[in-house]
Amino acid sequence: MAKGASKLHVKKGDLVQVMKGENAGRSGKILTVDTNKKRVVVDGLNIVKKHTRPTQTNPQGGIIERPGSIHVANVMLVCPNCSQPTKTGKEIVKNETVRACKKCGKAID
Repeated sequence: MAKGASKLHVKKGDLVQVMKGENAGRSGKILTVDTNKKRVVVDGLNIVKKHTRPTQTNPQGGIIERPGSIHVANVMLVCPNCSQPTKTGKEIVKNETVRACKKCGKAID
């Protein structure tokens, strides 16, 4: 692993719920994960406005709205089995370590 990078409790494609901030209580799917900065981009949440100048691909320019990043400590994984935000643990299934829901105990991966 690169310096500063670490494993996180969520990964790309997971359904998460935001626990703190202005988007608290809302949920969405993770689009990207930055392990060095420990931040995630969640689809449709933390919308920021980016001012762009005209280019060949975007001749109009203007203001573009896109999702901003959220610190990973402010999101919780939503268990696909019990549909509740939960912490994760490790479980060994068929000689593979997988994430497991702390509430229902079932494997997530």
